[in-house]
Amino acid sequence: MATKVTNSECKKCRSAGEKLFLKGEKCFSPKCTMVKRDYAPGAHGANKKPSRVTVYGGQLKEKQKAKRIYGLRETQFSNYVAKATGRKGNTADELIKSLEMRFDNVIFRLGLAKSRPMARQIVSHMHILVDGKKVNIPSFQVKPNQVITIVPKILEKGKLITEIMVNIGKRELPSWVVLETNKADNKISGKILSDPKVAEMTLEFDPKKIIEFYSR
Repeated sequence: MATKVTNSECKKCRSAGEKLFLKGEKCFSPKCTMVKRDYAPGAHGANKKPSRVTVYGGQLKEKQKAKRIYGLRETQFSNYVAKATGRKGNTADELIKSLEMRFDNVIFRLGLAKSRPMARQIVSHMHILVDGKKVNIPSFQVKPNQVITIVPKILEKGKLITEIMVNIGKRELPSWVVLETNKADNKISGKILSDPKVAEMTLEFDPKKIIEFYSR
């Protein structure tokens, strides 16, 4: 199963002025558009002078980056912020936990997809099981101790399993998930060990500024 690749994802990175890692392996290679053209998109992007960023502008920029990274619309993202605000504990950490525990993101974190868009496609096509049950909702919130497996019939088809196996092992997994593979039997099983450990994560955006943006 191949994911259609377009330049739109690269434009998001160029607009943000930094890599958002939206296109999998390409983002880590010399072919990355940000390596070749690390300036804003458009005819005058290369000559555009940096503008002074206000406090509001900085907060808005962080929000936009997070939305693009997780592939969310404004309403979806603002709902995550609202729920995080209503929980006990650090609001910024709660926001990260909710975003990271999205089903499509978990598939990406397990290394079963080279990018979140690809993970979203795999989930939407009902190729993945959660505790033995099919789930085709990318926003589904996975919980600790739940087990992620691939639909057995999909493994027999060959094409998808080959692509998934190619992706496995190319990224270091976060400490809150574990993946077991048996290439001889085409068996793949992932497990959620705990909630995401925010303190151990390297984030491409500042969640505190996002909370500040919605608290205005």
